[in-house]
Amino acid sequence: MQRNPRYFFNKSERLSSQKSIQELFAKGSSFFVFPYKIIYLHTEFPNTTPPKLLISVPKKIFKKAVDRNKIRRRIKEAYRQNKHMLLPVTEKNLSLSVAFIYVAKDILPFDHIENKLKKTLLRLSQVLQ
Repeated sequence: MQRNPRYFFNKSERLSSQKSIQELFAKGSSFFVFPYKIIYLHTEFPNTTPPKLLISVPKKIFKKAVDRNKIRRRIKEAYRQNKHMLLPVTEKNLSLSVAFIYVAKDILPFDHIENKLKKTLLRLSQVLQ
């Protein structure tokens, strides 16, 4: 598979609309791959849009914003480098919204986060096929 030479994580790829977030949590399906709980919702649209991503790190577990931001940055970077794994899904006429909820009790190293995110994206693409 050929990778896109431009690895970006633009505003257009972020799930930020309150209405869309509520719809995702109300109607979405989910599965679990440690350290993530994944909630996803796909709908058919006539145009191709990039998958929309939401990353959540609970304040209840990580009290310090510095720790939450560190985890969020690591997840974003891992996704940015590996989002090409969702290309078969985005080539169809599907609009995809995904929420990654980090459920581990401690801060995992980047290598572990990236490996698990790859497994998660692979499983997500298999579920949506």
